[in-house]
Amino acid sequence: MTNISGLSWLKALLYVLVTLYAIITLIPFLWALSASFKPLTEIVSSEPNFLPKNFTLDNYRQIFLQEPLFWRWLFNSVAIALSVTLLNLLLNSMAGYALARLRFVGKRFWFFLILAVLAVPAQITLIPTFLILKAMSTTGYAYGWLNSYQGMIVPSMVNATFIFMMRQFFVNFPKELEETAQLDGLNTLGIFRHIVLPLAKPALAAQAVFVFMGSWNNFLLPIVILFDPEMFTPPLGLNTFKGQYISYWNYIMAASMVFTLPALSIYAFFNRYFIQSVTFTGGKG
Repeated sequence: MTNISGLSWLKALLYVLVTLYAIITLIPFLWALSASFKPLTEIVSSEPNFLPKNFTLDNYRQIFLQEPLFWRWLFNSVAIALSVTLLNLLLNSMAGYALARLRFVGKRFWFFLILAVLAVPAQITLIPTFLILKAMSTTGYAYGWLNSYQGMIVPSMVNATFIFMMRQFFVNFPKELEETAQLDGLNTLGIFRHIVLPLAKPALAAQAVFVFMGSWNNFLLPIVILFDPEMFTPPLGLNTFKGQYISYWNYIMAASMVFTLPALSIYAFFNRYFIQSVTFTGGKG
């Protein structure tokens, strides 16, 4: 009885701590949401207030109707994030399946190389990425890779983290299903397309969420290779509302709320797959 009572108290304490953590995490987002309906003078005033005293929709009218590049920034981010996500889903899955199931020369070398890439911070690769894109733009091989959609998409179309994740998923994938498909006359590509991918929806959905959100919120790569305001993505576009002497935090907060909606929608839609993907990808190596 004592052990049961102790576990109940421990569980209750855990729920309290998780709830407090959730509240602390949500407070900045809720403040930003509230600030998006405030005039600038109220945001920068020294008087703290969580709810807007002078509720206004002028901030949203300004970014939707008066900011000429707002819709272009939104289009740029949607095009880049969707392209990066689809390419990652295809290429990472193919690479993960090859490492898990196929036999080829250098398989262990490529697997350990991918593990080594995981240890390299993404910031380290920014300058090499810029130099490679610049060289490709000036040699005539691929004109215009800087300040372009392909310059944003191609360096991000594969990800070592998700190659490893998909490899772990396919290692635990039932071989009996593939053997049955082989008896029915399917080749490797057919097995991958018709058997493996449809059953890999939990891992693919989790990968789609993380890749999309990472591409949508990416700031470092755009600031390195994009210099034309018409090519900016939302994180970079928001920076234009900040000046040397004044920052229009009311417009920044309103635009941030609009740009947050696609990522939240993607996460909410695929959220149910997260637990399944953790179950499948956390197995043997």
